[in-house]
Amino acid sequence: MASTHKQNVDASRDVIREKIGDAKPKMAVILGSGLGGLTEKIENSVAIPYAALPGFPVLGVQGHVGEAVAGKLNGVDVLAFRGRKHFYETDDAYPLKTMIRTVKALGIETLFLSNAAGSLRDSMLPGALMMITDHINFMGFHPLVGPNDDDFGPRFPPMTDAWDPLLRDRLAETAQDENITLHEGVYMAFRGPSFETPAEIRMAQAMGGDAVGMSSVPDCIIARHCGLRVVGCSCITNLGAGMDDEELSHAHTLENAKRGAGNFERLVAAFVKHLA
Repeated sequence: MASTHKQNVDASRDVIREKIGDAKPKMAVILGSGLGGLTEKIENSVAIPYAALPGFPVLGVQGHVGEAVAGKLNGVDVLAFRGRKHFYETDDAYPLKTMIRTVKALGIETLFLSNAAGSLRDSMLPGALMMITDHINFMGFHPLVGPNDDDFGPRFPPMTDAWDPLLRDRLAETAQDENITLHEGVYMAFRGPSFETPAEIRMAQAMGGDAVGMSSVPDCIIARHCGLRVVGCSCITNLGAGMDDEELSHAHTLENAKRGAGNFERLVAAFVKHLA
């Protein structure tokens, strides 16, 4: 499997290179549920369906298109991924590994992760943005379990600064310059697909979480394993179960993601200028 995986990474890298020519993206971004509109801001864009990229995920969740979009965002070359495979859909980490390790193989150094998330704080309401400062993996799943992929990283990667401190500072400064309110907090990942119970929300609060969701943590772990710098942002779509009377659903998540999408797009577009 390891040799096939490496072949998929190399083949996907070559497909993307052929499509983008001499462009050298400064940043890759994985777009969470309801946040795919950022790709409409990318100029001179080239869209590559995941089906054309060996080893990439086949998606089945509404709000996740399944394509890579390359081009210029605010004058800077970027590579954006519309959609990811969630681990409530599969036990197989290799499609996500292929996506993220292809980023590394392309020579990109920075990965921006985004997601739709539930707030654990009464002061952080739907439409708000939260910069991820750290994470708690409560998924009962780890993407690096099994034989280590020595071609990509060490057996025991450290996670002390999983979410890059310098990039976080830069993102906070960007938000201030753009007059965007950017909360900060710890993202706690549950596997899903069910939303959390009120008791689980109280537990997450007691454990130090500020937002909950079903993604991004495996992405971050894989990225750090292969040496990518990671920064990330959650778009708050709801309060956690039991914190209000609102009924939770995926349709509700997609609808409320629109409330923060505009600021999210402005934030990412301004942030990438700092990487030029």
